[in-house]
Amino acid sequence: MRLNRLRIVTGFAFLITITSVSAQLGGFPTPPRPRSTPAAQRVTAPPPPMRKATELIRRQEPIRINQALVNSVSPDQLRVVVSLAKQRAYLLAGDQVVVDSPISSGKRGHSTPTGSFTVLEKDADHRSSIYGDFVDSAGRVVRAGVSSRIDSAPSGTHFVGSPMTWFMRLTHEGVGMHVGILPGYPASHGCIRMPGEGAKLFYDRVKVGTPVRVTAEA
Repeated sequence: MRLNRLRIVTGFAFLITITSVSAQLGGFPTPPRPRSTPAAQRVTAPPPPMRKATELIRRQEPIRINQALVNSVSPDQLRVVVSLAKQRAYLLAGDQVVVDSPISSGKRGHSTPTGSFTVLEKDADHRSSIYGDFVDSAGRVVRAGVSSRIDSAPSGTHFVGSPMTWFMRLTHEGVGMHVGILPGYPASHGCIRMPGEGAKLFYDRVKVGTPVRVTAEA
């Protein structure tokens, strides 16, 4: 019994001693807590700016003109090669490139026909007989981008075909080469669109009967 009391007293004395020492040292040490950065101080990378549509379109190389040749060749020496894969049209004298122009050929469902053709007609102010707008008597566009084969003209309107300046006809169905918008990919209804400068150069130098080869190869 005395031994048990001695053990209890000794235990209390040891506990008091430890508590006293801990108080003098500032208490029992506690493990450090991980520091968290306040939300106001957190730095997050801003999202990348949205790219413009024009930046997503493949840019085409500009037109190239061999000035020495363009001023010396005759229509009888010339031929035209159109590469749908490269989206380029070449005015050639033999194997020499006179003019190398970007194009936009027919889109899916309206692909440009491939093969060997000749220039059947030249018309500087040609207009499409199929695609255009419905306009009223004052010349105001009532419905734009219509097809004369599919769409019906609203009352009081008539069809005006889209301009196809410097038109060089390749097929009796209406496919040809002419001035048009070049977005950087095939986008036409089958025709071969060209920049204004390129279409004018080709138009001025080819003749009715000039051979044209349209190929899907590069």
